[in-house]
Amino acid sequence: MTFRPRRTRVAVLAVGTALVVTFIVVATILPNTGPTAWSTPERIGFAAIGPIIAAGLYLLARPRIIADERGLTVVNTVRTQRLEWAEIVRVNLRPGDPWVLLDLDSGEVLPAMGIQASGGQTSRNAAGELQALVEAHTLTERDD
Repeated sequence: MTFRPRRTRVAVLAVGTALVVTFIVVATILPNTGPTAWSTPERIGFAAIGPIIAAGLYLLARPRIIADERGLTVVNTVRTQRLEWAEIVRVNLRPGDPWVLLDLDSGEVLPAMGIQASGGQTSRNAAGELQALVEAHTLTERDD
């Protein structure tokens, strides 16, 4: 099961596409004669700025939480962390939290940006599903 923020991904895709198209269009209409002429290498360099910015924006669309039989893989903007089910104590999405926070048995709190509060009820449902997965995989014989 994979959790990922749909709104963020759609927004990043739309903005990234618009940036790439805009930079390419502007690069093609820059003047090639006169006192402010742009050479072909300068135009190519200008057009390349759009994809570079879009690649940076991709980092915002990257977060996800992947649940499998062994545990969770938490992919945030630049860091990926693998957790065994037993390491996760609780899944939190409290009012005011920007995304799910995972309480770990080490006492640390790991942000899991794959479920973002901006998703409203869908995010709260996903956090509940994730908590149910954690409980199902960490249930002991004593039911604690």
